[in-house]
Amino acid sequence: MTVLLNDEEGWVEVFGDAIPPAGVDRAPEAETENHVPIGTRDGAHLTMTVDGEPVALAPAKGKLSRRSYAVDVTRDGVAYRLVPDSIAGSRLLRDGQHLGDFSSDGDGRVLAEWKEGAEVSPADASVGYALAAAFGTGGQPMWMMAIEAAAELLPG
Repeated sequence: MTVLLNDEEGWVEVFGDAIPPAGVDRAPEAETENHVPIGTRDGAHLTMTVDGEPVALAPAKGKLSRRSYAVDVTRDGVAYRLVPDSIAGSRLLRDGQHLGDFSSDGDGRVLAEWKEGAEVSPADASVGYALAAAFGTGGQPMWMMAIEAAAELLPG
């Protein structure tokens, strides 16, 4: 499996012999944010395809809670969600079932560990790798973010 990320042009490609190709593309006019590998979490400026067909992509805004960094995809009636569950990792859910755990630092390299007993399809892998590469994984807990925000308000 190959994962390519071009953060300057705003695209991710995932492909390989045993999986359908998947891609995430950022619109050229989108305002970019350095902390998002694809450059934006604004769904109005993003498109995703799996096996050449468009899918519904809905990234959450990414505010205080880990859940606010979830990314949802619907493909052929199947609902996927990549949601942070630790500082460095995110879990991939298919119709609410935990399929596996992903980690990516935002550099295009993605590690996946499939949950024992999970029946993972090639499309599941394509979606998970593409989302992890495009949006990164993990998130700080809310209490840690609150402490950091408070610390920035202190003089010194």
